[in-house]
Amino acid sequence: MGSPLIIEDFEEIAPIRFTPRRPVTDDDFIALCQRFEHYDVEVSAEGEVSLLPMPYTKTSRKNARVVFQLTRWSDQDGRGDVFGPDGDIVLPNTARKRPDAFWIRKDRIAAQPEWQQETFYRLAPDFVIEIRSSWDRLNRLKTKMEEYITNGVQLGWLIDPEEKTVWIYRPNREPERLDNPSSVVGEGPVEGFVLDLTEVWS
Repeated sequence: MGSPLIIEDFEEIAPIRFTPRRPVTDDDFIALCQRFEHYDVEVSAEGEVSLLPMPYTKTSRKNARVVFQLTRWSDQDGRGDVFGPDGDIVLPNTARKRPDAFWIRKDRIAAQPEWQQETFYRLAPDFVIEIRSSWDRLNRLKTKMEEYITNGVQLGWLIDPEEKTVWIYRPNREPERLDNPSSVVGEGPVEGFVLDLTEVWS
């Protein structure tokens, strides 16, 4: 375990991004989250730390409704577990991400070493959902979704309440755009899940 990151370790500081001089460990990541408690903290595969503004209150409500629906379905289905926007994961490319909602099969979780089950899961979720906040750039979220798929996510939904669109991401296929759908139907790992978008659009 190395010494904790301090401000002098940063090569440069921008309004929301900086690059430490060495890879970010789990302990470093926790320290960053504590230091920048009013931001969502993510780390790219290249080691760049991003400080993202917290979502607006109305976006938080939309997130809660989506996580609630996914959890309700998952509890009935029984094959996996649901995680919300306060859950961090480490993708196979070492990027640390925080999806708004994600689902992982229980057998994949159980297959991880015990120490990983007690810290940050190091795997790609089976299914992820990102919900665009009004301040967020759509292109940034699209790049994030592509990174999920490249790292092994089997299905991803990018929900844009501003435009009332849903972008569906699948491996080896171009994203599919749905305009103002009343719901979106799960497939693959989450076949049988139907997300009602009424309260997300409201």
